[in-house]
Amino acid sequence: MTKSNLDVQAVFMDRDGTIGGTGHFIHPRDFELYPNAKEAIMLLKTSGIKVFAFTNQYRISRGEATVQDFEEQFREYGFDQSYICPHEQECNCRKPKPAMLLHASEQHDLDLSKCVVIGDVGDTDMLAAMQ
Repeated sequence: MTKSNLDVQAVFMDRDGTIGGTGHFIHPRDFELYPNAKEAIMLLKTSGIKVFAFTNQYRISRGEATVQDFEEQFREYGFDQSYICPHEQECNCRKPKPAMLLHASEQHDLDLSKCVVIGDVGDTDMLAAMQ
């Protein structure tokens, strides 16, 4: 299908357990993509769909990695931009709250009703998508 058939403006993808890894924190230098994940990202992009990473990474607040570590990784994988919540405590951007999605919609002039969320955890990824 092409973008015109789907009318999808953007896809938001979670990281851990969705595009690779084990579903738990793995530092970007040790993280491995699932087979064909990068090709799937590129296929979406060549169809004219923006592809964004959106992920909770509270280990950043503990000093176990940096936002830049994740941003570089996501750029390497072909994401158009990444939205990362680095907070361990409750905040406005931590999924399932929709702040990362709302921020992306403002930055990229997106209609979120024409966007797709792909994730592995219903009580964070999918609840963020429903709000």
